This record gives sequence, structure tokens and C-alpha cells, in this order.
Amino acid sequence: MELQSTFLLGLLLVLGCAVTSIGATNSKHSVATCSAALLNRSSFPEGFLFGAAGSAYQYEGAANEGGRGPSIWDTFTHKYPERIKDRSNGDVAIDQYHRYKEDVQDLKDTGFDAYRFSISWSRVLDEYSYIIC
Repeated sequence: MELQSTFLLGLLLVLGCAVTSIGATNSKHSVATCSAALLNRSSFPEGFLFGAAGSAYQYEGAANEGGRGPSIWDTFTHKYPERIKDRSNGDVAIDQYHRYKEDVQDLKDTGFDAYRFSISWSRVLDEYSYIIC
């Protein structure tokens, strides 16, 4: 969870610095030198929703649980691990399947307004669970 929170905070920092730097190319502040003090909710338009999103393959894990069959990516990463730079796959990922309650609590604790997630189609519909040759 700490890694997720750090990543999300870092992403917001970069986004906030970019927004702050727009139109101020001659300013002494840039994305490289932007400090966290420049980022706050008032940097964004009224009604802006701060949120996070996740992609099933990158987050979900539990590749062989809950009725989930192999997806195209599961098959590809197992059949051709050398084609993935670090030879990883989504079998466990960050294990959101088992840790979703913690993840949602972390989002609430961080102050996010929205969360968008996906569920593997091969977990929902068997016809989306197929093997590539």
C-alpha cells in the first residue's frame, strides 16, 4: 500500500507541477524544480475530481481464482516471458482481488473523490477467456 500511495502522490505532484507551469515558461519554476507546496486543490478548476484508476491486468491478480480463465495477456506472458522486459506477468500483480478493501481505504485516507477500476473480462464471461497460438 505504501508503494501505491507513493506512486499516486508522485503522479499528482507531477500533474500539479505541469498545471502550475503552464503559461509560465519564463518562470523560475519548472516541472523539474516544482515543489510540493505549489500543488493543492486550488490549482485545479472548481468541481475537478481527484481520483485514481486501475487496469485489471496490472492490478487484479488472482489469475486462477474466482472462475477467472486465462486472458490473451496471461497466455502471452506465460508462453513468451522473454518478450517482457522483466519477465513478469499478471498472476499476482498488486493483488487487488484480495486487497480491494485496503485499497479503497487508502484512497479515502488520501482524499480522493473518485476511483475507477476494471475487472478482467475472462473473470466475468467465459467466452472472453481464450488462448492464442
